Amino acid sequence: MVYYAVIDTNVFISALLSKDADAATVRVLDAMLDGKIITLYHENILAGYNDVFNRNKFNFKKETIQLIISAVKQYGIEVFPQPTGEILVDMDDLIFYEVAMEKRDDDTYLVTGNKKHYPIKDFIVTPAEMMEIIDSGEK
Repeated sequence: MVYYAVIDTNVFISALLSKDADAATVRVLDAMLDGKIITLYHENILAGYNDVFNRNKFNFKKETIQLIISAVKQYGIEVFPQPTGEILVDMDDLIFYEVAMEKRDDDTYLVTGNKKHYPIKDFIVTPAEMMEIIDSGEK
């Protein structure tokens, strides 16, 4: 089974910083690279990934950054969302929410480590919740 998901930047950051190969964020990244998760994205999401991944405090290798962004583009689907009019705690997160809302008919999830930044919706899940969904074969 394949799952559609918008992956918040913080999930990738946590996966790259994790020393635990079985951490939920690492498993989400692996699921994307294995084709179990088809990532939905917009050019603003890619630009945000690039900006955050390149911050000096993370010290990520350029090759690692490029691998993730390239994988999202190559195996993901670009989405051009309609405005939702939603007001979020952090308006920088709006594009993630709007991309997920645009593809809700495809049972799209928004995977984030910061659920409090979004409205309470059943499709907004933590990395651990996403992996439970995948492991159980739910849709």
